[in-house]
Amino acid sequence: MIYVTNLSCDGVASRPLAPSQPFGLSFCVPIDDFSDAALVLVAHGSTVNAGSSAPARQHADELRRRKIFAEVRECFWKQEPGVASVVGEVSARRVLIVPLFISEGYFTQEVIPQALGFSDAALAGSARILQRGAQTLCYCAPIGSHPSMTEVVFRRAREVVEKNPFPRAPKPKEISLFVAGHGTGNNENSRKAIERQAELIRAQNLYAAVQAVFLEEDPRIGDCYRLAVTRNIVMVPFFISDGLHSDEDIPEMLGEPRRIVQERLKAGQPTWRNPTEKQGKLVWYSRSIGTEPHIAEVIIERVREAAANVN
Repeated sequence: MIYVTNLSCDGVASRPLAPSQPFGLSFCVPIDDFSDAALVLVAHGSTVNAGSSAPARQHADELRRRKIFAEVRECFWKQEPGVASVVGEVSARRVLIVPLFISEGYFTQEVIPQALGFSDAALAGSARILQRGAQTLCYCAPIGSHPSMTEVVFRRAREVVEKNPFPRAPKPKEISLFVAGHGTGNNENSRKAIERQAELIRAQNLYAAVQAVFLEEDPRIGDCYRLAVTRNIVMVPFFISDGLHSDEDIPEMLGEPRRIVQERLKAGQPTWRNPTEKQGKLVWYSRSIGTEPHIAEVIIERVREAAANVN
């Protein structure tokens, strides 16, 4: 049984996610006073794919629109503006740093905190704090490990089939669902986050099969044809952005020729056409989870959690 949290303006209550209602999730997040605080969203970014920065800018724009924080800034590890420079420019008394990453992995536990000056001791507890003169830096948990992200995977899987029903929209029990992650030998938590999503969805017994697959670890994304127990495959990339990995690497690993992927990319077209038949299977490939509008609520929830731990 998956439990999701409905945050109402009257309080917080939990309810079981019934198999007959797997997609309904609404949020009305109570806001604490963050008028003295700056929110900094940290994303990976890319020097070779402009789309990688889009989710960070999308969610920063939305949170600026809501006027919850004194200031909202986005920054990146692989492109400008950089992480250290943006955090250094912020003058607010409190700086709330939210990693737009999938898991507590190599980047969120090592690379980014070290760049900001957090010691291992500062990261060990629930209140991950760095005091810098009169300024308090608070490092929040990454968005990808929030419990409601499982609901986002469900939505992506449902939407891609409903919007592309040719020759007809298969029922969930006629689908082998694959959750695609990066995977890395640098930190085992990267893999665990994807496997956990597959485990939570599998427990609902909605699909014929649910499996985690990876870019850089076994089982690989291309192994989906061997692992699928049905003719219909739905692949959901558990990535923040529709960037290099989602737009190029995964379609190629699914069997689309690189030449075609690059031609479609240059033409501004989707690099995978839904559904495409490969190796006797019909494959639907969804957008990444990170552009889901609900992510703005997850960011606020991560901030509230961190603020509660500090207090």
